[in-house]
Amino acid sequence: MPKSPIAPRGATAPAAQTLYLECESGISGDMVVAALLDLGADEKAMRSALASLPLDGYKIRVTRKVANGIDCCDFDVVLDAAHENHDHDMAYLYGDLDGAHERGHVHGEHHHEHHHEHRTLADVLRVVDAGSLTPGASAIAHRTFDILAAAEAKAHGVPEGEVHFHEVGAVDSIVDVVAAAVCMDSLGPADVVVGPLAEGHGRVRTQHGVLPVPVPAVVNIAAACGLTLAPRDAKGELVTPTGAAIAAAARTAGALPAAYAVRSVGYGCGKRAYEPRSMVRAMLLEARDAAPAAAGGMPAGAGVLVKLETEVDDCTGEALGNALGMLFSAGAREAHYVPVYMKKNRPAYQVEVLCTQDLVPAMERILFEQTTTIGVRRHPVERTALPRRMAEVQTPLGTARVKVVTLPSGAERAYPEHDSVVALAEAAGVPYQEAYRVVLAAAPAGE
Repeated sequence: MPKSPIAPRGATAPAAQTLYLECESGISGDMVVAALLDLGADEKAMRSALASLPLDGYKIRVTRKVANGIDCCDFDVVLDAAHENHDHDMAYLYGDLDGAHERGHVHGEHHHEHHHEHRTLADVLRVVDAGSLTPGASAIAHRTFDILAAAEAKAHGVPEGEVHFHEVGAVDSIVDVVAAAVCMDSLGPADVVVGPLAEGHGRVRTQHGVLPVPVPAVVNIAAACGLTLAPRDAKGELVTPTGAAIAAAARTAGALPAAYAVRSVGYGCGKRAYEPRSMVRAMLLEARDAAPAAAGGMPAGAGVLVKLETEVDDCTGEALGNALGMLFSAGAREAHYVPVYMKKNRPAYQVEVLCTQDLVPAMERILFEQTTTIGVRRHPVERTALPRRMAEVQTPLGTARVKVVTLPSGAERAYPEHDSVVALAEAAGVPYQEAYRVVLAAAPAGE
């Protein structure tokens, strides 16, 4: 299928682009990777990053398939006999759920003919960090695994560091997450929007035993990160924990532009023999004005967000810092807290969060569960947002990422990405400020 050309990362783009993941028939890690590759992600960079991981027992196969009459990309992690996990075996997943297979489950573990590595979160992150990933790809992979670990920990009632979870420990899941992170990073969209995740019903056999659909990890991810699940009249698991975690980690916006041009489209098909076959459609979109602005109306680039506010005078700094991290992971556009004085001159903090309307329930849940507040105010706020894009620049210390903002005059201004600067500073053994200056000097010229 011919593709529209995508501007190389770091090249001048006419406007910021939004990546839209449409999940009308479900989502899994391999479907996301396939859709991003079909969209134009750098397959060579993905293969190089995977080859750099201290991981064996698999090979990668990228092919074309026709699913539901649509020409799709198929990303396949082909496991050797020692690592096979029956993930695409419909008889294993759905056959005889109350019979002989279940006699092999003891305390949530499935004992069958193959040995599986039950890695902890720390084990998985060591594999990721040992590879040659860009700072951006590494950050996406870390967020994905953190979200998965939190979901599994809640499902099994253990601390995140003690989770020995099967799916994230499995070779194909690590490959899926890293491949998706590298592909996402290579496309460099300004924002990522994830549509409702179509989900089936019934039960499915997993390495934790027979579980209801959606499985507990998917439910926990949806609740913590504000993902929308859309029930379908289909028997089976259409949303995998890995797919849901990738969606939650990548998403930065809650709604599509009011009007847009489609710059490129990619389709990724699934492996399980559902009818119709599951697929993810990925699109790169460029915002357009829906109509000329009316007198007194908001200018192009404007938008409405929701501001949440609350004050706490009995919450520790550590708890507030943890809450901020969770708010950002769940998709907050901004979150911070400032010192205030309450009645009787009690010192306290005011917590402020900016998010899209669809994320309000998830944000409020985090505030109520992770801080000591008993009430949250909310009101809409208008904003004017400048177009922006992500770009890579080459510096004497290595490759870095910058955010390039287009001013109303048409001039551009660059801002080094914090995580990228930190990674360069650590790798080169130089102070943060020095690395920041080096990245800024290599960024596109300003006004």
